Amino acid sequence: MADQAFVTLATNDNYAKGAMVLGKSLQGHNTSRKLVALIGPQVSEPAREVLRNIYDEVHLVDVLDSGDTAHLALMKRPDLGVTFTKLHCWTLTHYSKCVFMDADTLVLSNVDELFDREELSAAPDPGWPDCFNSGVFVFRPSNETYEKLLQRCTEDGSFDGGDQGVLNSFFSNWATADISKHLPFIYNLSSIAIYSYLPAFKQYGSEAKVVHFLGKVKPWNYSYDPKTKSVKGHSQDPSMVHQDYLLKWWDIYSTMVVPLMKEHYGSQPFHSGVSEVDDIHHGVAHVHVSVPPPPPDISSEERKQKWEQGQADYMGMDSFDNIQRKLDSFLN
Repeated sequence: MADQAFVTLATNDNYAKGAMVLGKSLQGHNTSRKLVALIGPQVSEPAREVLRNIYDEVHLVDVLDSGDTAHLALMKRPDLGVTFTKLHCWTLTHYSKCVFMDADTLVLSNVDELFDREELSAAPDPGWPDCFNSGVFVFRPSNETYEKLLQRCTEDGSFDGGDQGVLNSFFSNWATADISKHLPFIYNLSSIAIYSYLPAFKQYGSEAKVVHFLGKVKPWNYSYDPKTKSVKGHSQDPSMVHQDYLLKWWDIYSTMVVPLMKEHYGSQPFHSGVSEVDDIHHGVAHVHVSVPPPPPDISSEERKQKWEQGQADYMGMDSFDNIQRKLDSFLN
């Protein structure tokens, strides 16, 4: 299928690492489609070379200096710069159909069947299921659609400040018009859903085909010990993903991506831009994440309020393992 492609976007070297792992995961599950990466100007040349080694096409997308329709639109809405960058995927008109995947997604099995779907097909967002999550979606490249999207950005902005708000406003009938455009959640398993509906994850999680590492803390913000095959790092981020998926990401990164980095970075150490990283020539890049002090004990009422506010202690008393133990105890 030479006229169909998976497309992703990397705006900097951190997300480039995610795109590298995503590309390798697609290849590892024998996709028959092309791979395309859109990159921002902040992606370094060595990282671009690694991406070119993995992807069939790597396109520099810089709306600030492009002088095209996006540049003119950005003059009116500079707050939507990253959104405009992502919308450039509609300009890939040498493809008849594409599947966009955020750089913080990971493919767990072959997902070529997504190309049987039509624009705009996507999975529901766990935070507001009448909206789709824009981390994975099927679309048809079109310059006409691209210009209409930019016009929508210019006139109405984005209700969430990003591409998801713009796309949901533009494809506003997604929730009601055609159920065939609702992708099963297993094609965009948002990490936060694992904890918000644990019984469903226990029932259906093994069927997941794509995991989406939502939240501020990404897989590349942790550290990995290749000897013990364990992920290290501690976070109070409420959308921390299940450990098994982090291990899958780091396994691909350490065995398939790091060797490419050694080749293309030469004598340059690779830095994530988040925190101090070891020189890549000393092995796998270890990202050191500081561990915050343990939170003080709270009453059951305070704990209930934090749950209602979406501030549960997912790394402490409300961790996946603790909740699972309580469920098992209740069911037994």
